[in-house]
Amino acid sequence: MADGPLIVQSDRTVLLEVAHADAETARHELAVFAELERAPEHIHTYRITRLGLWNARAAGHTADDMLATLERWTRFPVPPSVSTDLRETVDRYGRLTIERGDDGELLLKSSDRAVLREVSRNKRIQNLLIGHPDPDTHVVDAWARGQIKQELLKIGWPAEDLAGYTPGTPHEISLDQSDWHLRPYQQQAVDTFSHDGSGVVVLPCGAGKTLVGAGAMAATGTTTLILVTNTVSARQWRDELLARTSLTEDEIGEYSGQIKEIKPVTIATYQILTSKRKGEYAHLDVLDALDWGLIVYDEVHLLPAPVFKLTADLQARRRLGLTATLVREDGREGDVFSLIGPKRFDAPWKEIEAQGYISPAACYEVRVDLPASERLEYAAAPDDARYRLAATAPAKIDAVREIIARHPGEQILVIGQYLDQLDELSDALDAPQITGSTPVDDRERLFQEFREGSLSLLVVSKVANFSVDLPEASVAIQVSGSFGSRQEEAQRLGRLLRPKQSDHTASFYTLIARDTVDQDFAQNRQRFLAEQGYSYTILDTHDLAA
Repeated sequence: MADGPLIVQSDRTVLLEVAHADAETARHELAVFAELERAPEHIHTYRITRLGLWNARAAGHTADDMLATLERWTRFPVPPSVSTDLRETVDRYGRLTIERGDDGELLLKSSDRAVLREVSRNKRIQNLLIGHPDPDTHVVDAWARGQIKQELLKIGWPAEDLAGYTPGTPHEISLDQSDWHLRPYQQQAVDTFSHDGSGVVVLPCGAGKTLVGAGAMAATGTTTLILVTNTVSARQWRDELLARTSLTEDEIGEYSGQIKEIKPVTIATYQILTSKRKGEYAHLDVLDALDWGLIVYDEVHLLPAPVFKLTADLQARRRLGLTATLVREDGREGDVFSLIGPKRFDAPWKEIEAQGYISPAACYEVRVDLPASERLEYAAAPDDARYRLAATAPAKIDAVREIIARHPGEQILVIGQYLDQLDELSDALDAPQITGSTPVDDRERLFQEFREGSLSLLVVSKVANFSVDLPEASVAIQVSGSFGSRQEEAQRLGRLLRPKQSDHTASFYTLIARDTVDQDFAQNRQRFLAEQGYSYTILDTHDLAA
């Protein structure tokens, strides 16, 4: 205790001394239940939150486990108020349960009558209750299983859902593991999900989340609806399922803007689910087209807000969320917890990297100076225009050229947010580009040429953030992004983490306009990488030529 890397404070913040010999071990244990708030060079600040504690408890970690982490690594005694508050918060999870009655009715139960009385008097919850057969039980309206979990979480009493799931229509699915096997962490994720029936699996990009989905499908053995971010993702899921499972082309359907197929395994895009015609969601029939026994949500951190409402009505079906990060920029992590399910499995990036399953990566922030004329334009611009001016600074093009020159013979992605900037980069670098307007067939052709090595430089928009499998990409140059989005950073770094045929370390560069809001937003992205155990090396443009 005398020389640990942590300092636990009474406001539920935890300070981590980055240079301490035990900092990495302490970070991995702390990240199970605490969220990183700030990550400057020397001292990182974590916060112990209610949702973090409940996610950890749902994943099998007890209050004793969490306090043992704090006590093992803290430099000073853990404040008694923190110990008490942590135990009491963790103890709230599961005090209320949702179960099935003998006649199939939905029951809200608790052995603590005071808690049950407290929540039942809440006006928003009261409207969801239709009976009170005994002092320990309320009957919940059949349609309200999702909504009552949302409302209970909001008032600090997360319910454990034990009401079970419809089996769906049986459909045999098996893994074809003749020349491959699920990795140990993938099998553990599948086993944990199979036991619990719903929840979220958090794995880094490149760690094989699709195979976890396939394993869950095989374990469930039922008709499955897979929801993905875009059509390219849908086709990659289809190809992977055809290669790794017993499923045939006749058993897998695509439901997107281009194709409308309903088959025992149907892959639909979030975009088609949320598209409207005459003010109504036009394609919700896909949710009831078959008696689905499993719904898989790919990239669950990007789940569009309207899909949460739809998911509230799907609580009787098993649900698996797959993601590289639970961070949502809209702050709706609580809805993921309530409606998809709590975190069931989480494997830190650096641990999987150490096992050789994803590639190591070196992260760099390159600071670019704006010339005097652009500095004056930036200073005079309104607040809402400054980020774009800084993010699209023409000086970044020369920096991109210099970075490319540092990596001869490597597969390089140049990633940006703004289409006019991408046009300029494509012309300046004489490289093809992929944006949202690029036809799907052209995207797939360019991605395939990149995979095969006949194309070594590709300029891409945010369409390449999601579920694009580019295993040989070894350099990513991020020229602009979504205002420091942490989830976007996870996706973009993930382009480089697929295991390489060589042991080459991948390089991830972010170009930042010095002394602008571009630099301010970069701190948010750095925080995510620090949480995963990565650190930035900060370079000036003159360092690139060295």
